[in-house]
Amino acid sequence: MLSYLWTCKEKNGVWGERCSLHILMLGTRCVQNLTGKEALTHFPSLGPSTSSAQGKVHVKQCDLLKLSRKQKRLCRREPGLAETLRDAIRLGVMECQYQFRSERWNCSLEGRTSLLKRGFKETAFLYAVSSAALTHSLARACSAGRMERCTCDDSPDLENRKAWQWGVCGDNLKYSTKFLKKFLGQKRIGKDLRAKVDIHNTNVGIKAVKNGLKTTCKCHGVSGSCAVRTCWKQLSPFHEIGQLLKLRYDDAVKVFSTTNDAVGHSELAGPQRHSHSPKHPASPRSTDLVYVEDSPSFCRPSKYSLGTAGRTCSREGNCDSMCCGRGYNTQSRLVTFSCHCQVQWCCYVECQQCMQEEVVYSCKQ
Repeated sequence: MLSYLWTCKEKNGVWGERCSLHILMLGTRCVQNLTGKEALTHFPSLGPSTSSAQGKVHVKQCDLLKLSRKQKRLCRREPGLAETLRDAIRLGVMECQYQFRSERWNCSLEGRTSLLKRGFKETAFLYAVSSAALTHSLARACSAGRMERCTCDDSPDLENRKAWQWGVCGDNLKYSTKFLKKFLGQKRIGKDLRAKVDIHNTNVGIKAVKNGLKTTCKCHGVSGSCAVRTCWKQLSPFHEIGQLLKLRYDDAVKVFSTTNDAVGHSELAGPQRHSHSPKHPASPRSTDLVYVEDSPSFCRPSKYSLGTAGRTCSREGNCDSMCCGRGYNTQSRLVTFSCHCQVQWCCYVECQQCMQEEVVYSCKQ
């Protein structure tokens, strides 16, 4: 079952950025080894029902989420939002685990509560991929008709109107980003360095989705001619966004807080760039993931991860790094797979079952 771990406290009616995204980053304990084909079972299926019954189910779903009072009110007013949050959780967790499948830290849900309390590079990635997943899921939910208060991309241009006429629905990123900022309650929170870092990384995730917005076109005409061409905005597959954020993680910038005398408040500052004077630290770019403290090795079990003992690795690739110098075990096993597949008339594929020996390498204790 869904296990949201919400430990944030409200202070003067303001909820911090780091609290708002815990719903996505802590996720659920039962998505450890997702393949992308599993059915989502966190909430009861909506199923066919009357609009009144659907409304009651929606409110119940919102009540099950550990949200701030403001977020819960927004959720109740947005039929379809609770289900979209559930989809975003799965999307973010699956992509994180895929991108870090060969790393010492493999985005395991074990230890994530402790990790989120620190300012590591891994924490930065979690904030970015979580906000990106929610932005992406909201935009897609609008265009798929799963949200009542939004629909297709409603940018005021002729191309979108033509797309609607041909039954094409652009992903509504405009509504998604506007609603997300309202839902997260993004505010500058005093001089808290971690709060600034978390907000920055959250915005990096949102920007990554925006940068992946593409124009897709379709031709209409007799015999395939392009007498009429319709274009609309479409989001990139989330896997491409995950790859981009992983590159941002690899080049993450360590920052500290500095006072900007010109404006009179603190700002994030990082290492010098060639164009800056040593007396004036460089601000991180809006696309940089930022962190404030060095990460642990993740080699041994700790409150942040289970370590790497027993993890499978590639002998030619990452065994030396993942196993942290402890060496690795080699094991042979027989695996079964489908082979010699043929299409049978008319509508099914018939395959044989073949077996082959496979060598598996795993890190020693």
